[in-house]
Amino acid sequence: MIWAPEETYSREEIECIQLRKLKQTVAYIYEKVPAYRRKMEEAGVKPADIQKLSDLQKLPFTNKSDFKENYPDGLFAVPRKELVRVHASSGTTGKPTVVGYTRHDMHVWTNNVSRICCMGGASPDDIAQIAFGYGMFTGALGLHAGLENIGASVMPTSSGNTKKQIMFMQDMGTTLLVATPSYALHIGEVIRSMGLDPQEDLKIKIGLFGGEGMTEPMRDEMHRIWGKKFLCTQNYGMSELCGPGVSGECPELHGMHVNEDWFIPEIIDPQTGEVLPPGSKGELVVTCLGKEALPLIRYRTKDISRLMYEPCACGRTTVRMENLSGRSDDMLVIRGVNVFPTQIEEVLLQIPEIGPHYEIKVERKNRLDVMTVTVELIDDRLLDVYGKLGELEKRIKKNLKALLGLDAVISIVAPQSLKRFEGKAKRVTDLRGDGL
Repeated sequence: MIWAPEETYSREEIECIQLRKLKQTVAYIYEKVPAYRRKMEEAGVKPADIQKLSDLQKLPFTNKSDFKENYPDGLFAVPRKELVRVHASSGTTGKPTVVGYTRHDMHVWTNNVSRICCMGGASPDDIAQIAFGYGMFTGALGLHAGLENIGASVMPTSSGNTKKQIMFMQDMGTTLLVATPSYALHIGEVIRSMGLDPQEDLKIKIGLFGGEGMTEPMRDEMHRIWGKKFLCTQNYGMSELCGPGVSGECPELHGMHVNEDWFIPEIIDPQTGEVLPPGSKGELVVTCLGKEALPLIRYRTKDISRLMYEPCACGRTTVRMENLSGRSDDMLVIRGVNVFPTQIEEVLLQIPEIGPHYEIKVERKNRLDVMTVTVELIDDRLLDVYGKLGELEKRIKKNLKALLGLDAVISIVAPQSLKRFEGKAKRVTDLRGDGL
């Protein structure tokens, strides 16, 4: 099902819409956001200089650091009283990246998510179970509104409590699951451990997955666990851009269609910032069109992808972005949460019993991401006091969860146990690879 006619417009029609909205957005952000006006002035560009789509390259990039420097709402174009929703995601220093929506923004966001849901096979007949964590994270409430908007019935079960998730699937006849791919695999394995066959004993036929990338081996495993008829697609978004709703896969599974009448994607060389030709792999940069509360121009996502303009058999004519192949920085995505090593370091350095050396290891166990943080004691005499060692482990774990919203396994070792580096320290080992 195609939700909006703009999804099938010709390239000429799409670019006409983009240019009109781009001019409006640049003029709007120049007038309303002092921080961005300064960036434009430093770059020597004014709104009148934007006369064709290629002029987009004249505009300065927006970076995650801009949010940090203007925390909490210095990039907003409207006063707080005009906001009807506020979300937030973690920042590189532990400060959240705050995003907001006007009533108009909410309407656009919901309809963009509805498109993504329909791309992924959802329909008004579905009973959707949302196993994303609710809260400041945009994913759960974003998909919730989009699915309701197309007429589906929504169960906000949130994440965790897997046995109860399965109970609702059985009792309510769930047909569509929203979750991270890793959690969906975990649910499926628990279902099979109960002696059930998801394809035969449940009604779930669609998975709308996000919050973390889904590799093709993971998709193959999804079919092994949930059945070969299970349609599992992934979608893309981030809080700064709107949340989910930027792009999503259709059943053809040849990349994620971008909602181009609301977002202009570019691919740049992450080192030089040079715009690369169509088909090249590089860092994804996105310009948001028509946002009132938080307009963004040329936002550097740090995600690595490429753009594909060839026609798609599904009938949509919008450009597709290749499924992500990594990031241009050192951010980790663990169970749908963005985690930076500097955030972990910030917590550890506030605990007097441990030293400045640490290691982070991320593995995938039982289809779920597991993060282990290994720290060194300053005084090895604490190793002989079991009660104090246990209390320290609990305190580190609690402080990390308070900042990241994630549980971590804490390993405490003796002084001088961890490797020293003469150059740049390698603190992170990601063992998840391209597989499960």
